[in-house]
Parts: sequence; C-alpha cells; structure tokens
Amino acid sequence: MIKLDRKKLFKIHSWIGIKLSVLFFVVCFSGTLATLSHEMDWLFIPESRAYSSEATPQAALVPHNQIAANIHTAFPDGKIVYWNTPEEPYLCNIIHLVQDGQRRYLFANPYTGEVQGIVNLTFQRFFRDLHYYLFIPFQVGHFTVLVFGFMLLISLLTALFFYKKWYRKLFELKTGKGAIVFFRSLHRLVGVWSVPFTILFSVTGIWYFVERVNVGGVSTIANTQAPQLSEPIADSAAFAEIQRTIDYNQAVKVAQQEIEGLVVKDILPPSSPTSALYLTGKSDEPLVRNRANRVYLHPTTFEVLKVQRASSLPTVTWLNDIADPLHFGNWGGLITKIIWFLLGLGISSLVLTGIWISQKRKVKGKTKWKAQKMGYWKYVNWAIYGIMLGFMYTILATQYRASLTALLLITTGWVIFIVVTWYLFEYRMKKIVKRELAHHS
Repeated sequence: MIKLDRKKLFKIHSWIGIKLSVLFFVVCFSGTLATLSHEMDWLFIPESRAYSSEATPQAALVPHNQIAANIHTAFPDGKIVYWNTPEEPYLCNIIHLVQDGQRRYLFANPYTGEVQGIVNLTFQRFFRDLHYYLFIPFQVGHFTVLVFGFMLLISLLTALFFYKKWYRKLFELKTGKGAIVFFRSLHRLVGVWSVPFTILFSVTGIWYFVERVNVGGVSTIANTQAPQLSEPIADSAAFAEIQRTIDYNQAVKVAQQEIEGLVVKDILPPSSPTSALYLTGKSDEPLVRNRANRVYLHPTTFEVLKVQRASSLPTVTWLNDIADPLHFGNWGGLITKIIWFLLGLGISSLVLTGIWISQKRKVKGKTKWKAQKMGYWKYVNWAIYGIMLGFMYTILATQYRASLTALLLITTGWVIFIVVTWYLFEYRMKKIVKRELAHHS
C-alpha cells in the first residue's frame, strides 16, 4: 500500500493557495458574486424591477406580441436578437436589442408590457464575463479560469489527506490562543464545511474544461446542431421584415404543444436568412437549464423543424445541461442562490486565510512544515491581473460602451480590492513581522 507523504501534500496544497492566490481569489470571488448578479441588477438598476417591494405582481403576464410592439415603437431601428424571461418574478424581461451595431439590454415589464429602460451593461453580464473568461480573449481567459477547476480539486484532496481526521472538526473553532491559532482553526472549519460544494464547483469546472476542449466529442454530443431552413429567406429586406413581425405568441403556443408543461424562457429570432426561430424553457424535469428543452421553428410558417425534450436527454447531454444550475446554484430560486453565495464566500475566504497563515508561519519560523513563499509568482499573478484589467476596460469601452458611472463603479471595486490586499498582506503583515522579531530578540 502506498504511503502518502503528508509533508509533500501540504506543500502542494499551500503552493496552489499561495503561488496562485491573486488569480485564485478573483476566479472564486467573481463566481460567488455572479450567483446574485441578477439581484444586483434589481438593487442598482431600478428599470430592471418588475415590481417594487411595496407592490405585488399581477396574476397574468401580458402577451409577448404586446411587449414586442412596445419595443418596436420605442426603438423603431432596434433589432431583437435575444429575449430572456428570468426565473425571478421580480425581474423584468431582458431583451438584447441591437441598434446602430451595438447590443444593449432592454427591460420590459412582463406584467404591464411597458418598456422601462435600456442600458449598455448589466451586473449579470459583467460578472458572468469576468468569471467566464476574465475578459481575456483568444481562449486564453477561458482556459485560465477552467484550469482552476483542477486546482480547486487538487487543493481539496491534498487537504483531506494531510489534515488527519478532518471529519471530526465540524464544530471546532479555537479562540483566545492568538491570531495564528484562530485563523488556522477558521481555515480548517470553513474548509471542512465546504467539502461537498468544493467538490461540486471543481467537478463542474472540470466538466466545462472537457466540454470546451471537446474531449471524447462531449461538446459535439451534448450540443445539438440547429436545423437550417430548406428555402432561405429571399433577400435582406424580407428577412429584416420577418425579424420585426414575428408572431411570438404563436411561436410560444406551438412550442408548448411540442413539450408538455413548457414555460418558454428564451426566444432567439433567426440570425440569418437560413436560420430557424429558436425557443427554450423550463418543463417538469428538475435541475436542467433552459436549453435542455429546445424547439426550432420556421419563422413564418411555424413549422416544427426540430425538438429536444429534457425528459428524454442522452446521459452526456443531461450532464451538460445540469452543470450550470449546479455550478451557480440557480436551480432552486433565490434560496439556493443565497446558499451558493454564502458558501462561495467561504471558499473565497479560504484563499485569504491561507495566505495569512502562511505569512504567520514565515514569521514564527519554527513550524512543523515550512510556509510557502510567493516569490516571483507574485509578479505572475499581478501581471495576469494587469492584463485582465487592460482587456476589461477595452471591452467595456468598445464593445459595451459602458457609461462613466458604470466605469467609476467598477474601478472603485477594483481599487478597494487592491488597497485591501496591500493593507492586509503587505503593510499589516510587515508590522506583524517587525513586532514578532522585536519580541524574539
């Protein structure tokens, strides 16, 4: 039987947590914030609210065609490219509208049909992009994030092996014995309680990696090919007219006839003269995302071109369609999102407490296992962080044309992150080092 070297396992665990600490924290914390990004929209963008805390929604939703008519009246030159009905009843429909070559986010009240506002950027979009690919293009950002799925799993497994009888420490928090003892105890306590979710986040992250690389043809199998129209729309003018005059009510009705119990959540008008009208939504099948149910229709005749039902998915496709709800915790509404958010905060805090413990170990100098030093990896972390910020501001300014208010808000958040990091792990830690050295001299 192979005997595991606990000291080596500890080194691997601390190497991941210390050498990659800045990037690790950004990836974990951005995913944590992404779980409640819709709620941030509700809080900070009043136009996104379907109803306020003082009011209750109407019993019935207005027809899609009524909302579409209001959109075309308010934005006659706008083109609807994506229509999303959020799961949250307190949020407006979010319609992606392209106008003058720019994609914007329009909020339409599902209970009144009123167009309540339009913005260039939402919190949901910002945090999703940040967690998805760090705003770094050319697939580099995607794989930078996805590698941390493996890192998170390795970090967990090494901790479980070198931390003896961890399952007995579910309620152990040592206080009154100094900062190093407290933070080490807190690190272990949070880590133990986070085990199931750390496994969940790492496994789904690894699945995203497998899908993106298309290992074993997973992506090809899991993502059904959209059908093409047998006879393309004749010309660009006719196609533009069809896009503006789609009978959304009829499309929803046909889709619901094809899939029992379907509640349509996403509508994508045809993007080219050969593409179909595409609808997705929720059925009685638990856990799966909207795309598990797919209905493709001819945009004028509403002939059914292809149907995918969540109730009869192949195993690989089913696994692919439960990954998002499990990773972001939105499968059970606001309650599960809050739970995922709190546990995400816990996992993010493990990075911070791990750094603190390591720095204290260096000061003590008499620990059983030597602490990791960040070394030149500090510059690697901050270099990638700087590259991320450069691409982020470029994309925000050119692609999203974010407002000055949005840019100031985002900048404030990053400044707070940098200042707090510097204070805790540079300024504050140096003072601790000086105090400890003075005490031992």
